Amino acid sequence: FGSRLLSTASKQGATPPCTSGIAAMAIRAQYESSNEVGVFARLTPTYCLLGQGGPEKFYQIFEAELGGKVPVIRCTLGGQRIVGRITTGNSKGLLVPEDTSDQEMELLRSQLPETVKLAKLPDRLSALGNCIACNDSVALIHTDLDEASVEVIKETLEVETFRATIASMPLCGSYCVITNNGGMVHPRTSQADLEELAALLQLPLTAGTVNRGGELIGAGIVANDTTVFVGSDTTGTEIGVIENIFRIQGCTAFSSTLAGMQSTLMQTVPS
Repeated sequence: FGSRLLSTASKQGATPPCTSGIAAMAIRAQYESSNEVGVFARLTPTYCLLGQGGPEKFYQIFEAELGGKVPVIRCTLGGQRIVGRITTGNSKGLLVPEDTSDQEMELLRSQLPETVKLAKLPDRLSALGNCIACNDSVALIHTDLDEASVEVIKETLEVETFRATIASMPLCGSYCVITNNGGMVHPRTSQADLEELAALLQLPLTAGTVNRGGELIGAGIVANDTTVFVGSDTTGTEIGVIENIFRIQGCTAFSSTLAGMQSTLMQTVPS
């Protein structure tokens, strides 16, 4: 396949339909001077992790939107606050790097819902958020993750796993964000690869950018099934595409303007 997709498990079925309680719009945020909100946050339908030691305004934005819906946990992992890049997870589980301390694990266990599995992933590719993109059914994983790690991913997240590349690059989590409603990938993903990925994931997908033309989708977008946060440099056109593909404006059919917005967006991406 053009996108180098290799199934590592049997098919588990279609992705569940869009849920209720849909947010009105994507929310801009910034962590200190960085617009890469996905570096410092991890959001799923059942929990949110935020890197400790950041600006209070950043926490207030997330807590104002998510308070009472999911636990918002301020933490470090292995002493690092880049929790979005070194973790991966879904509503059923959370994977953290091997150097996460006992104290950090205890904090997570005390604040995560009891139904969420928590595990360390002992792999040399420790930036888990860069290497894995997942929802509640499927995980796209780096082609070089070892088999023992793949088994931990399957067991903890209860997903089907596929070794994949996005626009010929193995960092699936850096160049792709998926929820149970839809997903966005690197703007240079070919149409053939986009269609192949969409068929594999059984999700609507689009190629796009964030943070005014940025290609690091995973760093610029933090999303679950009802809420999306984006970097503060994200343009109105980019937000329009993001809101439509992640279906946060409602559970109805996608806006008829999505194709037009995507066309406008892609014209701004350098060849």
